[in-house]
Amino acid sequence: MELLKNDESLEDLQLCGLKLIQKTDGFRFGVDAVLLSDFAKTLHSVKTLDLCTGSAVVPILLSAKTNTKEFCALEIQDEICEMAQRCVSLNGLDDKIKVQQGDLKESDKIYSKRVFDLITCNPPYMPVGSAVTNPSDSKIIARHEVMCNLEDVICASAKLLKQKGHLVLVHKPTRLADIICLMRKYEIEPKRIRFAHKAPDTEPSLVLVDGAYKGGIELRIMPPLFMYNEDGTETDELKRIYGK
Repeated sequence: MELLKNDESLEDLQLCGLKLIQKTDGFRFGVDAVLLSDFAKTLHSVKTLDLCTGSAVVPILLSAKTNTKEFCALEIQDEICEMAQRCVSLNGLDDKIKVQQGDLKESDKIYSKRVFDLITCNPPYMPVGSAVTNPSDSKIIARHEVMCNLEDVICASAKLLKQKGHLVLVHKPTRLADIICLMRKYEIEPKRIRFAHKAPDTEPSLVLVDGAYKGGIELRIMPPLFMYNEDGTETDELKRIYGK
């Protein structure tokens, strides 16, 4: 198997020797995927699914942070899916992480219903609008709701989760009302919310949301996560999350 193509680079995840293949001029994983894996790692799961997996960074990180026996990773783009599979093989995780190409709107047919303890997703954040000039561009697909939207993600998760199984999302705070309303529409009860701020004196730039399918009504607002100190240095918590 060819390890790297001409338009790809190899990144060190700085965790247990794990590495990640990324497109040099495509969508690249960011702090949101790292925060998502950290937020989800405390939830017990035997079988976890990562939707919109991209390079499979979230299941690769969770494989080192949890005792989960089996991960599935679903990606709609053929080329990105093939790259994710090479990422998994590069890290010797073929027996633990299964990457599959497919549309999450058909995921109940791909995997069957009620089979996952945990679903993670770092979905496209931006609604489709006039800025989308090429809907087949991989960057646009990763960032804009071209191939799927927030409701598609939550609807699919409600079909796939076991009772009291968890869906964990990272998204923009401006979409929090949509997330809560859609979760309740599909019987996923919000359980934990945590806002991530770039610095203590800024509005949150990301929100982490954990919901349980047919779980009891009880929502906890977690302490805010600050990524950088006032002088621009990384906070101790961000260093902990990155394993520094």
